[in-house]
Amino acid sequence: MRQPPFVTSSTFEAAELTRDSSFARLWLGFMTARVAIALVLLALLSLLTLAPTLNISRWLIGLCATYLAATLAVRLFTRPAPPGQTFDPQWVSTIGVDLVAFSTLQFLQAGGINYSPLFALPVLMGSVLGSPLLALGTAAGVTLLLLTDAWLHSLSASGDTAARFLQAGLTGTGYFALAVLVNQLAARLAREEEAARVGQLAARMQAQVNELVIETLADGILVVDPQLRIHAANPAAGALLGLDQGAMRSGFGLAMQPAWEPLVALAQTTFAERNAQLGEVELEARRMRVRTRLTASHDYHTDSLCVIFLEDLREIEARLRTEKLAAMGRMSAAVAHEIRNPLAAIAQANALMEEDLREPALKQLSALVRKNAQRLAQIVEEILDVSRVQHRSPSTPAALELDPSLAATCSDWAMQTRSGSRLQLALAAPGAFVPFEADHLRRILVNLLDNALRYAGQKPDSIRVWTQIAAGQASMHVWSDGAPLTPTVQRHLFEPFFSSESRSSGLGLYICRELCERHGATLGHQRSTAGSASNAREGNEFIVRFGPGATPLAGAASFDTIAA
Repeated sequence: MRQPPFVTSSTFEAAELTRDSSFARLWLGFMTARVAIALVLLALLSLLTLAPTLNISRWLIGLCATYLAATLAVRLFTRPAPPGQTFDPQWVSTIGVDLVAFSTLQFLQAGGINYSPLFALPVLMGSVLGSPLLALGTAAGVTLLLLTDAWLHSLSASGDTAARFLQAGLTGTGYFALAVLVNQLAARLAREEEAARVGQLAARMQAQVNELVIETLADGILVVDPQLRIHAANPAAGALLGLDQGAMRSGFGLAMQPAWEPLVALAQTTFAERNAQLGEVELEARRMRVRTRLTASHDYHTDSLCVIFLEDLREIEARLRTEKLAAMGRMSAAVAHEIRNPLAAIAQANALMEEDLREPALKQLSALVRKNAQRLAQIVEEILDVSRVQHRSPSTPAALELDPSLAATCSDWAMQTRSGSRLQLALAAPGAFVPFEADHLRRILVNLLDNALRYAGQKPDSIRVWTQIAAGQASMHVWSDGAPLTPTVQRHLFEPFFSSESRSSGLGLYICRELCERHGATLGHQRSTAGSASNAREGNEFIVRFGPGATPLAGAASFDTIAA
């Protein structure tokens, strides 16, 4: 696997030093120290020129001024170079200039002052910002300069020159030890800074990955402190709690709404008992499974945080029902053989028995058996189709006249449910033919009407059915003034085994959609407004758009109430 670019060993050396880098701060410190030393030397030698006993040459003052100008130029107009390099032009303008200036002052003994301690600055600078070779080379150069100075003084002065050579040698040895020690410390600092930088980048990347994963989770996640302040919440939690993104970014407390009292109780119990909690609560008309976990506290200065996981029970039930659908698919072949054969035997035996019947009452019972056997066979076929999720196109059905078929179905449904007073029918597609099986269209319409009746109000126009033609396409609309669907229900509206009621199988709308797709039609849902301008109100509208066909111009829609 290719190594990421931020963990290679040469990245730090090749990258430009930033202002918050340790070596950048050290470089600025050294450059500032050089300027300060240059100012001190210039001021000191300028004051010594006033002394009558000392003969300070003016060119030494010029040397100090030149050294000050050089240090200021480096400090203001150059940038720190990456540390650890064996040679860089900056070292010539820093270490080289320092050695020339300090050795000149040392050789001339300007003002009778010993300038050998100043050599510690270039040694430290070469050891911290340079390579081991540069550090040892700088220490060796300083040692040679000190020995040369001792030799020159031995030529011009009589006395004990051995002490001067010994002092120069000991000072040089100290500079060597200082160079080795400081260079090792600088190398360790470089390794630690590189490791910290790599760790920071890895932690930042991990945080970004965690944030992305948490934001895309279907379960809601809340992070709460002991004061019940919410530090983080993913979009799923905002949707479950009914909060928009603006409220989540502005920050809010868990106890800000009385409806969240069950969450407050679980969080307080988690902090009090220091254990995870599990429970089912009802929030915002949703039943949720809530799990809490407590983060570990690594020291006494930070409090643990409570992580709350919110799961919509409808989502869980939908997954369970989908698993049931998969199990039904595996058993479909066996069910087909086990049910089809007895049904065929019953239908055949009833047909043979019907040939010998003479009494009207017995014929009526035989017809009832035949009709229900056919109905049971049809239901078995549809359930097997759902379990197999077959999407193959059937044989092309005969064209069905839309408006008369819907009128007959609505009339029969109104008589059976005694709900004609709440149903209004408007047929605006006269003469329109659609490629649809009559029984399938009847089942779709009855299912949509049953759903509308379940949630509609008691007003005369609580349920509306109408047809229309737009852009050469016929459509059927079933509207009711029921309450708006929750986002969870909308997402799984046409999934099998998903229902907002516990007693419903959740197959009705799924079968309707399957039947529509097999006939080249589509089934959809939207929230729409119906009624006159003075009596307009919102409701749930299911739309069946049929496939292309020969459809004449639509007439004007006129809603009529169907008598019960």
